[in-house]
Amino acid sequence: MKGTTMQKNDFTTVDLGKGQVRVYERDGVRLHAYQTRDLIDDEVFVIEKGGKAIVIEYPPFFDNIEELTQYLADAGIEVEGILAAYHMAGASFLPGIPVYATASADVYGHEGGGKALIDNFTAAFGDAFDNSIPAVTNVLEAGPVKIAGITVNIMPNDEAFDIEIPALNAVYTHMLGHDCHSIVAGAGHADAIIAQLKGYLSDGFDLVLTSHYTPEDLKDVQTKIDYLENLKAIAAQSEDASAFKAAVEKAYPEYAGQNYLDMTTGFFFPEG
Repeated sequence: MKGTTMQKNDFTTVDLGKGQVRVYERDGVRLHAYQTRDLIDDEVFVIEKGGKAIVIEYPPFFDNIEELTQYLADAGIEVEGILAAYHMAGASFLPGIPVYATASADVYGHEGGGKALIDNFTAAFGDAFDNSIPAVTNVLEAGPVKIAGITVNIMPNDEAFDIEIPALNAVYTHMLGHDCHSIVAGAGHADAIIAQLKGYLSDGFDLVLTSHYTPEDLKDVQTKIDYLENLKAIAAQSEDASAFKAAVEKAYPEYAGQNYLDMTTGFFFPEG
């Protein structure tokens, strides 16, 4: 793609009271990557051009909602739309702003797996967590849509949708994390993730944005592909759940996300 190449470490930092914003810029378009430092490591992305912006995902904790709202005001950024894909909790953030989602994401957030997670987080985190869910005002189809003068490409999936951001040569998806475990629902799911990640390699994206990690790059994508291939191999060689989990922990002793590994173990060995 034409334009300046973005590097994942080429950013300026704005430290806030709780979270931190990493600001990237490519050909007049800025990415404000807000690391919430909340209890579930959420990331929120603000794509800005000329003071107008799109927000990707909601911050679900009240203190982050206040902090990010203040950051946007201080920076003079006017948000014209929120893309709510996998994280719909936090409706008190920028009320009245149009909310964009696919039909599948609408169901996921209000009735499906996303709603179940919101219920679990409400039980776990109590009053610190904003469990209110916004109404979707603009239903998205697959393909390009222009918001705040910025064109993004919507890529629906069974749960919600991923987002390609051509102006940044970036893509947004739910999870990557090159040095943490992932929720992998068996070998077939691993193959599906691998196919998706190989698509990112062939598309040549500079950055991969995810809602639980700081921006990553294609080296990180390849690391994740290798991890998933190894996960399948370990599962094929393991007699039971405990053997699988022990082998994965031995192979990746520094990886975060132990709860994700526990879930993956249950998927590969449901009787374990």
